[in-house]
Amino acid sequence: MPPEYDQIDLVIFDCDGVLVDSEGISAAVLTEELARFGVTITPEFVRDYCLGRSFPTVARSIRGMFDLQLPEDFEARYRAVLLQRYECELKTTEGIETVLTRLDRAACVATSSSSPRVKKTLQLTGLDRFFGDRVFTASMVARGKPAPDLFLHAAREMGVDPGRTLVIEDSQPGVRAGQAAGMEVVLFAGGTHLHGVDRASFGTIKIFDSWADFPQELLRRRDSD
Repeated sequence: MPPEYDQIDLVIFDCDGVLVDSEGISAAVLTEELARFGVTITPEFVRDYCLGRSFPTVARSIRGMFDLQLPEDFEARYRAVLLQRYECELKTTEGIETVLTRLDRAACVATSSSSPRVKKTLQLTGLDRFFGDRVFTASMVARGKPAPDLFLHAAREMGVDPGRTLVIEDSQPGVRAGQAAGMEVVLFAGGTHLHGVDRASFGTIKIFDSWADFPQELLRRRDSD
């Protein structure tokens, strides 16, 4: 499986849909909140205009496509309801803790989520212990995904050349951002939101469904733990 993984010094993980199986929860909350204004969105809309994008970008798409003036507190309400649902429903993607425990390269998180949301996400799932302050969000850069800014910022902060970086993503904008940054990119399709997705739409990128298929070259041998 490409690339030559002995040339990888940093693994950048997206958060939603990669570390945690959260995209279905997010879509449900957004759908319910928009229904209060008489707007119905489809799974296709969520996939094409929401996955991998920051909430302000999603809100702009909604306003433009539905000619809708959202109230000023819409984002705050959405985030509050979402975090309430997270308290009861949020789970890690199966097998990610084993990968993070055995990973023998530097690692960080780069996500379109807001800083409060990703902080809460990692705390609720206990994944914060693997990353500490090595968490980077779209609010830290001028342009979010699919622009490469966030991934380049993360690599710069981690002191690693982009060409020696592997990105784990689950969305088209994230894949495009990683490729634009000159990084190796693989798609994790183990989240429930990608079940049945048209894989051909991602081109020739490597896709894996289970963390058991994560490149073994990047993990410590089990007998050395």
